[in-house]
Amino acid sequence: MAINESLLKSEEKAVFSLRSLYSRHGYSQFKMNKFEEYDLYVKNKDFLVSDGIITFTDTNGHLKALKPDVTLSIINNSKDSLGVQKLYYNENVYRISGSTHTYKEIMQAGLECIGQIGNLEVCEVLMLAAKSLETIDSYCCLELSHVGLIEAAFDELQLPLKLRKDVLTCISRKNSDDLKVLCSNNGLSLEVARRLSVFTASYSDYDLAINAVCDTFVSPTANAVAKEFKALIEALKGLTDTKVIVDFSAVGGMSYYSGVVFRGYINNIPDSVLSGGQYDKLMQKLNRTDKAIGFAVYLDNLQLLDRNERPYDVDVVLVCGDDFKTALQKSEELSRNGTTVYTCKAVPENLRYREKITL
Repeated sequence: MAINESLLKSEEKAVFSLRSLYSRHGYSQFKMNKFEEYDLYVKNKDFLVSDGIITFTDTNGHLKALKPDVTLSIINNSKDSLGVQKLYYNENVYRISGSTHTYKEIMQAGLECIGQIGNLEVCEVLMLAAKSLETIDSYCCLELSHVGLIEAAFDELQLPLKLRKDVLTCISRKNSDDLKVLCSNNGLSLEVARRLSVFTASYSDYDLAINAVCDTFVSPTANAVAKEFKALIEALKGLTDTKVIVDFSAVGGMSYYSGVVFRGYINNIPDSVLSGGQYDKLMQKLNRTDKAIGFAVYLDNLQLLDRNERPYDVDVVLVCGDDFKTALQKSEELSRNGTTVYTCKAVPENLRYREKITL
């Protein structure tokens, strides 16, 4: 059966394209249970985009959660392995919408790479994130950051643990002024604030960003992480046409993420449509010894692309009299080449159409 792609919404087209992309690179589909144990999610609320979880008690008296997050479910249903598990998904999750503050069903696609992962797997995931954006819109951008590099800077400055979360908030907001005030109020010098502001600056090129960090922080750890980060970006630049930039405001949560963190943007949508990162610390928190990296594509955000859809509901309105057989034959004839036809005796008042044919 042929599918008329013009009838598919943007998120529906993306689902098919992304599924094909991930399968071609050896990822197997993961199917999530509709209901999961609530305990898993309540212990890891900080990792969730929203802590609003729909719960109910099942017939055995167990508290269940209605699919709030796919990543935690994948981790919970996998085991430590000497190899690498590559999984992709296309699932609807249920959480509180940031715009309406009400529960919403959200369509997501994405992948997770779990196990003994190294630079090969990290770079492959970054490549697939970039290519995921390209399947939706050729005008796209992938922003990269590295939590390990920021942590190395914090350690070099001997930044008090109680301040790190607040400093990270300033970095995520690119707010150097608040960063100076925060340092001043906590007895830190202007020099510390100046050095930290390297993470709130904007850079036009990844070389400029990484060189700025290396010029500011000289510890062996910071130097090693920066070198590895630069190597990943240089490898990625040869694998994708997506614009890749370094933006340290993409930080995620330092209690969960440990390496690269990233966000993806496409034309005509103001918010990120993709986000992900390496979350080894979450694995450790769940008593896992292996590593993990993954990302999600927020397909519901693509609805904004359909606002520029064609200005009519059907191609042809076919108005007929009592000879319904002739009308249906004509309708079949017109629709064989993909034309959409609305057959009626009287045209509905609000129906938008390109052409009207009266029999």
